[in-house]
Amino acid sequence: MRISAVIDPKLVDSLKGAAVAGVDVGSRQAKAIILKDDEIFYLQSPTGINMQKTADALLSDLLALSGLKYQDLVYIVGTGYGRVAMSFPEVGNQIVTEISCHALGVHYLDPEVRTIIDIGGQDSKSIKVDPDSGRVVSFVMNDKCAAGTGRFLEKVAQLLDLDLNELGPIALESKVPAEISSQCVVFAESEVVSLRAKGSTPADIAAGIHLATARRVKSLLSRVGIEPKLAFSGGVSNNVGMAKAIEDLVGYPVAQFKLDAVFAGALGAAIHARQFHADSSTKVTRSTNDHSVNLSDINNAVSRHQENIIAGTTGRHSVGYICSYTPLEILSAAGVNHIRLFKMGNTDIVASGEQITQSVFCDFTKSILGAFKEGVALNKAIEKTYTFYTCDCIKKVGEAIGDFFGPSEIYTLPRLRNKTSSRDYYRKEIINFKTDLEELTGRKIAEEDIKDRIKLYNLVRKTLKRISDLRKRDYPPLKGRDFLDAVKAFFYLPPDRLLTLYEDLYHRLATVHEFDQKPPIRLMMAGGIVADGDRRLLELVEDSLGARVVIEDHCTGARNVSFQLSETEDPYSSLAHGYLDQSPCTRMKPLEERIAISGQLAQEYRVDGILYVYLKFCPCYGQVKHEFFKHFQDLGIPVLEVALDYSASDQGQLKTRLEAFIEVLNERDRPLISQTA
Repeated sequence: MRISAVIDPKLVDSLKGAAVAGVDVGSRQAKAIILKDDEIFYLQSPTGINMQKTADALLSDLLALSGLKYQDLVYIVGTGYGRVAMSFPEVGNQIVTEISCHALGVHYLDPEVRTIIDIGGQDSKSIKVDPDSGRVVSFVMNDKCAAGTGRFLEKVAQLLDLDLNELGPIALESKVPAEISSQCVVFAESEVVSLRAKGSTPADIAAGIHLATARRVKSLLSRVGIEPKLAFSGGVSNNVGMAKAIEDLVGYPVAQFKLDAVFAGALGAAIHARQFHADSSTKVTRSTNDHSVNLSDINNAVSRHQENIIAGTTGRHSVGYICSYTPLEILSAAGVNHIRLFKMGNTDIVASGEQITQSVFCDFTKSILGAFKEGVALNKAIEKTYTFYTCDCIKKVGEAIGDFFGPSEIYTLPRLRNKTSSRDYYRKEIINFKTDLEELTGRKIAEEDIKDRIKLYNLVRKTLKRISDLRKRDYPPLKGRDFLDAVKAFFYLPPDRLLTLYEDLYHRLATVHEFDQKPPIRLMMAGGIVADGDRRLLELVEDSLGARVVIEDHCTGARNVSFQLSETEDPYSSLAHGYLDQSPCTRMKPLEERIAISGQLAQEYRVDGILYVYLKFCPCYGQVKHEFFKHFQDLGIPVLEVALDYSASDQGQLKTRLEAFIEVLNERDRPLISQTA
């Protein structure tokens, strides 16, 4: 078939050239396209168990159809559900997410399309497209749920004794679609069984299922903004019942193409292959060079310190604390071992903590309680726990620790941080905290000792800030993961030991030379707490995708160790003012100040994009996220929302979303073919 028969006439010439291929291996079906001169060849087959064998067999059949040989191909791009398992030796190749491929493929079929719904066998995605370039503007994926996917529709067809290809047409025969209320695939299946028992016709049930699914689709589309024209791609796009239900609910007709929309991903992959081949001789790639940062001295110091606490050989009392508003200067002046309770729990620890709290608490709070309940050695060594709480859930955790595991004291942190009365109140709470520590240790805490600790912690924070500022370089000498591991020690070790370790780390990093390559994508990680041990997102972003987190706007990174305290005023007032003047928690008011500080931090570190990360059910950062998003968008900085838990069951979807986001950021400074055609 001629390329001109399916591609928009304005873009046809940009696709002509040597043979390139796009291979889209989905969870149910695999598709491939070859572009050669002015011809397009395409083929589809079921996806087998082995993704590589599926890709190889499909490509072999397509080559035979086109009359070409493997060595005739100059570039191949793989995409889709099985992309991570694909490789194409002896030919230039890349792996690109299906999000970018569907956007680019649909753009070449109809450049006027602005919104895409892609429903595949295992997931659904809504994609907003720049009509001038085919770039992804924003996207949303469904949240680990099978409802509305091809696999779900297969199951419904089985329950109705229909072939899958009969499900859509029979839905069009319905006069009164059945009411399917559930948004969950499991409960929806139960409703189908119940409706059949009550005598509902297969047509009415099928129509009801399609409408229920379309409601989920509309919800996804509304999160990126629905604009005409609307395209429907992916394996379910041939289902006429689904297309009709989407049109009825969304209010826009689905665009019709001259090429089956199930091939949109493969087409986009082939177009990417054409572009990558054209750019291969002149393209400057992002730097993937890594300076190996040796943090063994810091990690070993933390481990030894904790082992000594567990063994009871330090000769000091040991206390735990939760929130970063707990003044470490007081703890240090009291001569106690301080242990921040922010260790990420595994699934067993989280499940154990949930027996005490509620399922709607975040996994971080469950981890704290689970560690106590399971008798984790470090938690058992804690004599008393202190909480200067911001989050209401954390307050409940502090109460539960006191009820079940040992002494616990909770101090209130004022929300209106700029009011004089708030600062006076916080100052009194700090004095109460000091008094309680005096009772625990049996010794008075002198004001001079507090002043000395203020000076010492100022030096520690200043050194950490200098380390963080090294990440303002085009080539940061350390990864975001390394910085978080360095900051982790701040919450465990005494300040004199920290100062020695951090000064050594700074001098080692300051001498690292920059690379003669294009700098990596720069990201800010904003939002809720990132626990000790919670590194999977950073590993995906930095190790797998080559981007760099250069600054953190959360309470376990650079944000809350970048402030200084007055060394001249009354020490309690100094602590109250200094801690309240730091970049505030979202619980504090006014929220506009918090959001503005976040934007300023992003600009200061020249980030290309922002990962807004929070734990599911987070009452502080989940509720206010849209205010942050709006501010970031006003600044022209793309943002990706990432809601996580500690189960890691969403690893595949998370990787897809991150890959697509990085691709979007890379394309912001690289023109697509359609812009120069």
